[in-house]
Amino acid sequence: MTDLPYAPGSIRGLPSWLLGRAAARGHRLVADALASEGLRMMHHAVLSAVAELGPVSQAELGRILGIDPKDMVALVNDLQKEELVTRTPDPDDRRKNAIGISAGGRRRLRRTRRLGDEANAELTAALSPQEREQLIALLTRIVTPER
Repeated sequence: MTDLPYAPGSIRGLPSWLLGRAAARGHRLVADALASEGLRMMHHAVLSAVAELGPVSQAELGRILGIDPKDMVALVNDLQKEELVTRTPDPDDRRKNAIGISAGGRRRLRRTRRLGDEANAELTAALSPQEREQLIALLTRIVTPER
């Protein structure tokens, strides 16, 4: 008898299948949590990156997050409309905009980070704290293999 929920060789027992299912569930949980604060996941990703990086150009944000430039403009426009970010000319290159986080953006980010943490805790509720740490370490190795 095997410890796996499905027979070896079953697609439902493949790591790629299980990772996809886990990712879909995690995405749903986090998206629902963020929606309660009026944010979509990509808005949250941009807001988090701006908070982490400090004032940063839209182009650099797009490169870091892997977001197409025209999509980045729309995301930043949305965040600016809600007064969560600021957009000012970059002092080093006035042709570029520097995106910064506003005080309201910091407050919203604190709430959405807490909601995201709660959603991730729900996602991993079946694991012990040590298993959660191990899962994160293993997923990190899968996502960023040594070159």
